[in-house]
Amino acid sequence: MFSHDRIWAAIDALAERYRLSPSGLARRAGLDPTSFNKSKRQAADGRQRWPSTESIAKVLDATGASIDEFFTLADPARDAALPQGAFPPQAGTIPLLGFAQAGAGGFFDDGGFPAGQGWDVVEFPASPDRKAGVYALEVQGDSMLPLYRDGDVLIVEPGAQVRRGDRVVVKTREGEVMAKVLHRQSPRTIELVSLNPEHPNRNFDIDEIDWIARIIWASQ
Repeated sequence: MFSHDRIWAAIDALAERYRLSPSGLARRAGLDPTSFNKSKRQAADGRQRWPSTESIAKVLDATGASIDEFFTLADPARDAALPQGAFPPQAGTIPLLGFAQAGAGGFFDDGGFPAGQGWDVVEFPASPDRKAGVYALEVQGDSMLPLYRDGDVLIVEPGAQVRRGDRVVVKTREGEVMAKVLHRQSPRTIELVSLNPEHPNRNFDIDEIDWIARIIWASQ
């Protein structure tokens, strides 16, 4: 069972992972900037104050982190396994490509992993095993409003398991690249919901899809 201290430590670690202060993390999640301040973690009479499940859900949604990642950060065994002062994941660079370029050939292998030349790089804190697969795509245009704006950077992880409700980037065999919400996937078809209500939802046969990658974080 996770303690009061470990849950707050997980929030602090998540903020550090994305190079934010606790107040910056709260703002990104649409919460009051003081929500995660240390002064808010204990009442004047000494009672412990816990973050609400709604607040945690908003933080996960804003960062793209999964509940499994959050509980890993809250695990006491995590600290015991790290050298003094260490914090995973360490900052590093990952490949960066614009959405328009991503639709062209030669940038990805058959599994949707980065390949070929012409990639730029962007800094992203990720563990060494994850950095080997993740990459960044820069949003271009307004098709992903209001969630993602022109110039935002999406970090995606090819090969990761995707489930209903996940935000994903999909590339069709015809070269179209889009960010959508996975509504349903069967052995034969895939149904995608548009982030921008002014753009239609999309349905494809599985054999029309080149690859699908889960969005794990967005820089906005």
